[in-house]
Amino acid sequence: MTRRFRRNSFDPPPFLRLSPPLFSAARTATNAGCMQNKIKEFADHCLKYRTPNMTRAVGQIVTTGLAFVACVTAMYFSLEYGYWLTLLLAIPTAGCALRFFVIQHDCGHGSFFASRRANDVTGRVLSVLTITPYAYWRRLHALHHASSSNLDRRGFGDIDTLTTDEYAVLTPLRRLWYRIYRNPAFLLIIGGPLHFLVLQRFPMTLRTPALEMWSSVMLHNVAILIFYGGLVALLGWEHFAILVLPVLVFAAGMGVWLFYVQHQFEATTWDETENWDRKTAAMLGSSYYVLPRVLRWFTGNIGLHHIHHLCSHIPNYRLQECLDAMPELKGINRLTMIESLKTASLALWDPKARRLVGFHGH
Repeated sequence: MTRRFRRNSFDPPPFLRLSPPLFSAARTATNAGCMQNKIKEFADHCLKYRTPNMTRAVGQIVTTGLAFVACVTAMYFSLEYGYWLTLLLAIPTAGCALRFFVIQHDCGHGSFFASRRANDVTGRVLSVLTITPYAYWRRLHALHHASSSNLDRRGFGDIDTLTTDEYAVLTPLRRLWYRIYRNPAFLLIIGGPLHFLVLQRFPMTLRTPALEMWSSVMLHNVAILIFYGGLVALLGWEHFAILVLPVLVFAAGMGVWLFYVQHQFEATTWDETENWDRKTAAMLGSSYYVLPRVLRWFTGNIGLHHIHHLCSHIPNYRLQECLDAMPELKGINRLTMIESLKTASLALWDPKARRLVGFHGH
């Protein structure tokens, strides 16, 4: 069982040492007050790291851009040696695209630069490369932060998750569809590219403000047609297909996997509105995905998701700094790469056991 809290080189307070079942019970006992106080302490600590740094922000864009250009160039010339090498190089290239997405994500939160205009301009420019409409995604993602782990407000920028009771009353056909949808192969190979390349072309999730969202997404679609149409004219259809499409598909799969492990782990939390609290949901419903340094670079430290949800105005280049300054945060919802693979079998929220479970027995 994946533990919500693990003991490291620090000595956490008593409530942090509880296993998930005991921790769930503690929420309604005296430890609940201790938990709330500790989360407030964490939140106050995180507030110290909200200030953007222009030098680090510009440096991140430059280094990401240089790495991206180098990878794309290597992909192009690798065609002379074999397409297998080209596909291998598409992986770090997609990683650079993912890093650009994290920068756009920070711009949407208004955290990457101190200037709102700088954030918006940078986010809109990068949105063409990431194929993610800036204004629409910014609004949708804000709703995700405002409703994460809330059973009554599901469906905003997260992986669809049913409770065991909801799954039990589904028709056989709808059960089959949910099982297909929750299959990792479907989510990564089909769901990711489908979402980023097709579904984001139409702002169907948000009904209001309809005109603003539709105009923003349609203008973004035009920009995509111009940019990628130019690449087709420059490279030709064949080279576009073998060079650009793999990068887009790989990046989409990487993005979906990160979205998945950030909230889909056994010891996560879900509550109905009457029992839901934003800071508690942020800290207990988001994971700390422990990655090696090189993967932290490609993912822009977004694996420190419990900190990000607790204070979304911390720029990605200060998340590690925030974590290192309070070691207790390293023991909360810690998820290693090996442990993250086990989350792929989870699919249903069990409100009685208060944990995410698989389909076995349901």
